Amino acid sequence: MICTITSLTLRNPWQFFRFSWDAFAITRQLQGSGHLEFRKGGMGLTHYTLSAWPDRPTMEAFARSGAHLEAMKKSARYAREIRTLSYEADALPDWPSAKQLLEEKGKVLRFERAGRSKTKHR
Repeated sequence: MICTITSLTLRNPWQFFRFSWDAFAITRQLQGSGHLEFRKGGMGLTHYTLSAWPDRPTMEAFARSGAHLEAMKKSARYAREIRTLSYEADALPDWPSAKQLLEEKGKVLRFERAGRSKTKHR
């Protein structure tokens, strides 16, 4: 299966409301998406997701459609940084391991100003 770990760091606490609205729509999109497992966590400015997918095409179809695609398009308005990591595994990691993997191996997308991004591959 494919495991995906994501973190999103908000620009400021007031952006939580925009982020929550998009997160709610994405969670609804997950129903019927073919995912195997989903977890979310975080508080304050940094929020995390862990998801398991049967294969890469199913994961990519979800990521590139619907509410998730729309949220990706406007994430620079409320996010300062997004980190993602997808890899093959037999099970989702626990939260401490997921956060460490994301920090060490994740793709980093930083938004310098709303709408402008800078990508860093690790």
